[in-house]
Amino acid sequence: MKNKRVIVILSIIIFLLCIPLVAMMFTNEVNWDFPDFLVAGIILFGTGLVSEFVMRKVKNFHKKMWILAAILIMVILLWIELAVGIFGTPLSGS
Repeated sequence: MKNKRVIVILSIIIFLLCIPLVAMMFTNEVNWDFPDFLVAGIILFGTGLVSEFVMRKVKNFHKKMWILAAILIMVILLWIELAVGIFGTPLSGS
């Protein structure tokens, strides 16, 4: 079961990275370079591994859900910052 979950996580990451790749074929609105795919892959892969670690190690269901929710919120905030620089940090290039 544990290894199947890692395979599912990796499959989801590959699927998510294929969305902008396919979108670039049909529109000029999506313009990702290799570094964009690399950073997105690192963020998604890291999130998947950390989430898998939490799911394996934390036994209490409520603690597990709170930790996973916190991870998800942090990833969403990081993604938004990298995309549009909403907080104005040096990460966004502003």
